[in-house]
This record gives sequence, C-alpha cells and structure tokens, in this order.
Amino acid sequence: MAKPKDDLIEQLLKDVDFSKLTTEQITGESGLLKQLTKRIVEKAMNTEMKDHLGYEINNPDGNNSGNSRNGTSLKTVLTDIGDIDIAVPRDRNSEYEPQIIKKHQRRFDGFDDKIISMYARGMTTRDIQGHLKDMYGVDVSPVLISNVTDDVIKDAKEWQSRLLDKTYPVVYFDAIVVNGRTEGKAAKKSVYIALGLDMQGKKDVLGLWIGESEGAKFWMGIMTELKNRGVEDILIACIDGLKGLPEAINAVYPKTHIQLCIVHMIRNSTRFVSFKERKTLCADLKQIYLAPSEKQGRDALDDFSEKWDIKYPMISKSWKSNWENLNEFFAYPPDIRKVIYTTNAIESLNFSLRKVTKNRSAFPNDDAILKIMFLALTNASKKWTMPIRDWGAALNQLALYFEDRIPM
Repeated sequence: MAKPKDDLIEQLLKDVDFSKLTTEQITGESGLLKQLTKRIVEKAMNTEMKDHLGYEINNPDGNNSGNSRNGTSLKTVLTDIGDIDIAVPRDRNSEYEPQIIKKHQRRFDGFDDKIISMYARGMTTRDIQGHLKDMYGVDVSPVLISNVTDDVIKDAKEWQSRLLDKTYPVVYFDAIVVNGRTEGKAAKKSVYIALGLDMQGKKDVLGLWIGESEGAKFWMGIMTELKNRGVEDILIACIDGLKGLPEAINAVYPKTHIQLCIVHMIRNSTRFVSFKERKTLCADLKQIYLAPSEKQGRDALDDFSEKWDIKYPMISKSWKSNWENLNEFFAYPPDIRKVIYTTNAIESLNFSLRKVTKNRSAFPNDDAILKIMFLALTNASKKWTMPIRDWGAALNQLALYFEDRIPM
C-alpha cells in the first residue's frame, strides 16, 4: 500500500512525460526539480500568509481589515540542488514571519549539514567550495563555510565540559602534533586526548586539549578538570611517555596504576636498528614483555642487554629507565594484559584524526583545530556501539584486583 506522501508525489508528477526529458531538463539550472521546489516553497509561503491575514488572496474579506498583501520580494536560497529564487510574499504592516524559510535564512534546511559533513571528513574550505560548485552549481564563499563550521565550536565546548562517569577502569592518554599558529606565527601544536573505557567496556573520549608544550603543570590542569567533571577514580592509566603525566596522575589519582605503552617502546627501540637485524632483535624483546612474571621479564632484559648493548646500548638503557612504568602488566593475567598492553585503541583514533588534518598546511587558530578534531571524534565515536573484545573476562579479572573500587 502506497504511503500518503507517495500518492502526493505521484499526483504531482502524473502528467510529466519523462521519456521526453533530458537529465538537464530534470536536474539542470532551470530543470523540473528546481522549479518544483520553488513552486512548493512559494505555495507554502502563500498559505502561511493566508493564515496570517485570515483570508485568501483577492478575497473581499480583506478590505479594511487593517493589513493586506503587499506584493513579493525576491530571495535567493542555497539548496542541495543549487540556487533557487523564491518570491516571498509581504504584508503592508511587515508582520508576516515566514516559517518554511525564515527571515535572513539563506540556506535550505540540511545544506549546512552537508558542509559540516564534508569538513568533518577533512575537506578544506577550498575543497568544499569546489565540490558544491561541481555537484550543485552553487557558489559558496569561504566566509560562509567558515561561519557554518564555526557553529560547531559551541557544541565542542559543551561536549568538553559535560559530566563524566565516576569510574573508568582504563584511560589511555596520547597526543598528536598539528601545524598551527600563535600570534600569526607558525607553531607546532599538540592535541592531547584522553580515551576512556567505561564500565561496559565501551570507548568514550573524555576530552581533548590543545597546547604548545607539556609538563606536570599542564597535565595537572587536565587531571583537575577530569576530577571536576565527575571522574573520581581511574584504575589503570595507559600512557606513551608524555612528560609530566605520571606525576600529575599520581597527584590527583594516587591509587591509579600506570602502564607505559609496550608497542611504543618497541617502535622506539627498533628505530635505528638495521633491517637485517630487526627481526632477531624484536624476537629477543618479545622475551621481555611476554614473560610470565616480572622477575623473568627482568632476567630477559638482562639477557637482551648482554647480547645487544655492544651495537645498540640505548635500547636496554631505555627499557631499564622506564621499567617502573613498564612492568605494571606483569601483575595481571592475560585478559587484563590484552586491554592495557598497548595504546592501540587510541592509536586507531589518532589515525582518524591525522587523516582529517593532513590536507591542511596550518590551522589559523586553536578554534580551527578544535572544531575539526571534535567533528572527527564525533564521526569516529558513531562506530563505538559495542564493548571491546573479551571485555567481560577482563572486567571479571579487574574486579578481583580492584574489588573495593569497582562500582556494583
């Protein structure tokens, strides 16, 4: 059975012989689609005016009524199918307020969403401008695109200040670097991200922060903000050697266990190793981080040092100096190790963020960075509908280790 709106469309198009129409005559500059949209909008506005005045056009009931129609004014509206000129009816008292396309509205509902969607996928202002011109024949200024996307900043700031859960079993901290500007001068900007796993095992970005330098004071501000937004406890924090972060975590969340990312350690360790020796060296490193216990892991590190220090002394030195924050995972069974072993969860997120920033030579200000990052995070989080793999088993193990801190 056809829906009412389908019946209506059939009635509108029943006398159209599409076999005699070209694509240009249907979707072109003066095509059927544009003319139909124009007629429908104008018909709706005239109905609104009738309701406003209380009588039909040319009806004598309007004589001496105190208000009457006063012609039309032309208004160009941007739509998904291009520019459309709309004849907007006017009344003598200027009291009529159009509803289908409001006063000062220059874009049809949904048009802004298209701009924001393209911007969220990493398209530059110029890319968006060219795409709208090619696809819809619409000339859109860079200022309009900027104004549309600037509306996102309010949403981003509300998101950044929202209340958070009381307890996060695991929070990953990481950063990516983008090209920005400070007082008009080019500057490297770091975007710091906190990605939490909630009690259901689902990912949740707790916030993002932009800065040119890091340190204990900077991270203390972030930890304090998380505390003020409702985070009372973090069981395990997975980090990647961010300067001053362990000290800040210990100061605000003294019970939190800290785990340094193993994958980053491996990556840093093999950076200057010759390709011919890399496979053997990685196999020896694996003996360290896959050891059943901390003692066996430390023994494997000593063995590694004895074998490789002649060629690569900095590798064992780095592992030994970071051992206090590397050895956390030895305390847990495999189910928990899988969760804290690496910051891959946040690395995947960072890949999405880098993808949307790679086309930009430099962001003009921090707000420009904030809005593209927020939109990219919003897109990425749409896929986070399920808990991470094997979360149930990991949570059961966490409950044994942190029984007094797991909310029931």
